[in-house]
Amino acid sequence: MQRVKVIVLFLFALALSACDNKPKVIEADATGGAPIFQDPNTPGTAAPAQEMNIAEHKVVVAEVLNTDKYSYLRVKENGAENWIAITRQDVKVGSTCYYRGGLMKKNFQSKEFNRVFETVFLVGEFSQEGAETSSAPTSAGIAPGAEALVPPKNVQRAPGAIKISDLVANLPKYKDKTVIVTGKCVKLNPMIMGRNWLHIQDGSGKNLDLTVTTTEVVALGSMVTLEGVLALNKDFGAGYKYEYILEGAVVK
Repeated sequence: MQRVKVIVLFLFALALSACDNKPKVIEADATGGAPIFQDPNTPGTAAPAQEMNIAEHKVVVAEVLNTDKYSYLRVKENGAENWIAITRQDVKVGSTCYYRGGLMKKNFQSKEFNRVFETVFLVGEFSQEGAETSSAPTSAGIAPGAEALVPPKNVQRAPGAIKISDLVANLPKYKDKTVIVTGKCVKLNPMIMGRNWLHIQDGSGKNLDLTVTTTEVVALGSMVTLEGVLALNKDFGAGYKYEYILEGAVVK
């Protein structure tokens, strides 16, 4: 009987030890949530989606560490300091920047710098004071030229392609239907949740664009014809809600 008790106690202690050695978890920051953001150490994967905190942070950059694809910034805000990670951009020490949300990771290891950040926030929405264009992530982590963002004019549509303005004006008609559009890619966020997210404009309406998801590679600023299924009132979580979106598109 005594031997049985010893074995039970040993197994209980072993279970507690296993619990203490479980993998590190990703946590939301205490002030809110996180944007959907590709994990720098796990290419092709997205950080877990959580409720997004829309509060804007105004920070001053104290230190910059760049890798091929990402920039790690030590920033100061109201006397406090923390690290954030963004897609690689030209950020200067001393510059004033803004970001929203941020997926908090504990004991985050950077293989490039052979160091562990006690806490780092993976940020998807980031901008610099005085910047002429948005510094949102692009296909190569490089801020796009102004020309790439200019809405197109006189678009020559492919056979069967519908104007985006006509599509938006008749959403119920095209719900869950396969449609074709031709336009210019004016914004690109690559490999979020395993897909590339495009904003397509065809000049048929002022600043009217169509969000498209695809696994195909489309260059920022290029003219492209896409075929996909129109979905309405799509909610991906983390604040990503779309009244209409073209999903699973392929290049024609």
